[in-house]
Amino acid sequence: METLAFIPSPSAGEIHLGPLPLRGYALCIILGVFVAVWLGGRRWVARGGQAGTVADIAVWAVPFGLVGGRLYHVITDYQLYFGEGRNPVDAVRIWDGGLGIWGAIALGALGAWIGCRRRGIALPAYADAVAPGIVLAQALGRWGNWFNQELYGRPTDLPWALKIDPEHRPVDTPDLATYHPTFLYESLWCVGVALLVIWADRRFRLGHGRAFALYVAGYTVGRFWIEYMRVDDAHHVLGMRLNNWTAIVVFLLAVVYIVVSAKKRPGREEIVEPEAEPEPGTNADGPDSADADAAPEDSSAKESSEDGPGRGKPSGGKSSGGKPAGDGGGDGPAGAESVAKGPEPRRKAVDGPAS
Repeated sequence: METLAFIPSPSAGEIHLGPLPLRGYALCIILGVFVAVWLGGRRWVARGGQAGTVADIAVWAVPFGLVGGRLYHVITDYQLYFGEGRNPVDAVRIWDGGLGIWGAIALGALGAWIGCRRRGIALPAYADAVAPGIVLAQALGRWGNWFNQELYGRPTDLPWALKIDPEHRPVDTPDLATYHPTFLYESLWCVGVALLVIWADRRFRLGHGRAFALYVAGYTVGRFWIEYMRVDDAHHVLGMRLNNWTAIVVFLLAVVYIVVSAKKRPGREEIVEPEAEPEPGTNADGPDSADADAAPEDSSAKESSEDGPGRGKPSGGKSSGGKPAGDGGGDGPAGAESVAKGPEPRRKAVDGPAS
């Protein structure tokens, strides 16, 4: 089979940043995380949330997601790490590739739930905000398969076929060099799903987890036909790859969630994040507003308290300055205010016994 044009595979799976080697697979994952947090943060603020919240919760979600993705891969492909001639230590070599998206989303959601609970945020609202970013992270992460020359499709001579080096080819077709670039198909599909979710969210104001469910449903449709093209080893159930069955089940669950949620909780959340509580002694109008509200009473109390023995008694006499006692003619702000306003009405005596 002669191919006129093809996509070349990288000669090495590492990128050297000076003396520091960086695995291409790890680089794609890191870039994906940054894109997901950046876009999710913008969408969260647009929905009324606070800046930095998405990143704070991602501190919980990302490690949980990485662990979940690796666990799913190791459990479903255990034969690659356990058994005769295998090294179980390879199960933790995540930089060599091997993350199952189903486990990553499931355990990542658990981590996000923990982070949301700590901040008093509803998980569905957070999931809606980060959904397009997550699927874009998947689009970038799939290029890690290109670096590792893995998870490609059946042989093909199409102009966009992917050339695979001999040491990475299937044992059944060692002489065939070009295969379907399923990593590229899935990457492009994920970009399309991200655009779909963003458009539908703006058009229909999706809320209460429905934007996230739309992402899940859209992704599983593409994953089904792309998975069907792959030739890597996989467990089969009733003649179909395990991931195909998983995609069907998850798709149905996502559709059911969209329908039921739309009936029970239509519309979108008005408030996605509670405002930060004011510090003690302050309120929403500022730190001095409480004191300002009490200023007139405090002023009166201060004026009364300054009338010591022999001062301010309603005797009707005159002070040494020839002015009526208690007329506010003394020096200071209280006296100036009294002069400006004129004589105050007679008050009850403050020096007598309590009534």
